[in-house]
Amino acid sequence: MPETVDCLVVGGGLLGSALAYYLVCSGSTACLVEKDQLNQHASGRNAGSLHFQLEYRMIEHGLDAAKKAAEALPLHLDAAREWSVLSTRIGESIGVLQSGGMMLAETSEQALLLERKTELEHSYGLENRMLSSDEIHQRAPYLSSAIVAAALCPLEGRANPRGATLAFATVAEEFGARIRAGIAVTGMKQQRGRWRTSLSDGSEILARKVAIAAGPWSARIAAMAGIALPVVPIGLMMAATVRVAPFIKHLIQHAGRRLSLNQSAEGTILIGGGWPARLHETGGVYDLDLPPEILPSSIQGNLHAAVSVVPRVGEIPVLRIWSGATLLVADQLPLVGALPRRSDLFIATGGSAFTLGPTYARVLASKILEKPVDLDVSRFDPGRFVSLNNA
Repeated sequence: MPETVDCLVVGGGLLGSALAYYLVCSGSTACLVEKDQLNQHASGRNAGSLHFQLEYRMIEHGLDAAKKAAEALPLHLDAAREWSVLSTRIGESIGVLQSGGMMLAETSEQALLLERKTELEHSYGLENRMLSSDEIHQRAPYLSSAIVAAALCPLEGRANPRGATLAFATVAEEFGARIRAGIAVTGMKQQRGRWRTSLSDGSEILARKVAIAAGPWSARIAAMAGIALPVVPIGLMMAATVRVAPFIKHLIQHAGRRLSLNQSAEGTILIGGGWPARLHETGGVYDLDLPPEILPSSIQGNLHAAVSVVPRVGEIPVLRIWSGATLLVADQLPLVGALPRRSDLFIATGGSAFTLGPTYARVLASKILEKPVDLDVSRFDPGRFVSLNNA
């Protein structure tokens, strides 16, 4: 007989594990299935950076594009509060350190863009302010003398990407969630008011509701239910140095180039910021089961950006470089809620998925449980793309 639960969660990253936790803590029955190991993909392949300011990719095309991206700032504000209390809430240490983040400028044009960005963020209530050159180098003497301005957000910082997902999964399982790793979803169909989901081990699950938390694989899962999503997977790369004594105290970004840099509690310097990796294709379709190919040009560009901003990084050996995939929505805003024409099929994806994961999970759990949502997420409703699914 198929296993029967209130909600099936597809995806074992931070979002899926946190969602399972919130569901079972509210008395619902939940089963989480993950095709590989928990935290193997995007949630475990990032730097753990907690970006609450608008990132470079959100401002590189000008202020109008930034204004569109800023519509998600209420989620960022909520996530800043969520991360600050998560260790206490779940009773597990997840390495959260909100020591502040700086977005840097090296030219007068970048400084002006930072000022306008900061004004935009203030209008949404984000705590953020411009620093003078003297303030910058007093706070962060490790930065290059070429830095002329910076926007400081004291809420930013980092968490442990290896520990956060597993902490949620551990506590969710203790509260009764069933977690099945190494098992993929192979098919879905509605049957008498439930989703009958077939799994790669030959078993089936009957669930009143299904939540898609599958990151880059989300479109594939939604397609099994006959839903088209306006999303695109992208490949990214990151680098990590050997461990050195801590000297970088802030999360570092740049207003004029792709760069995100922080130093872990163990001393590793993690370098990323949106440099592309090439997705493999099989038969003209992206093969997300293969790690994206690391591009030499991305390695060179990313490390050059890091050394230009923090010169000492050039003296520290790089230990490893890796790639991963994430998912972006066509209009650059998240999808959070029930899918078009499927009131019992839910999704959360897009945006800064690691940073926003706990907020996505709490909000989506409320929607699944038909409880009031304490945050206005109407502008992120997947129903805005209903025209893709009118056939």
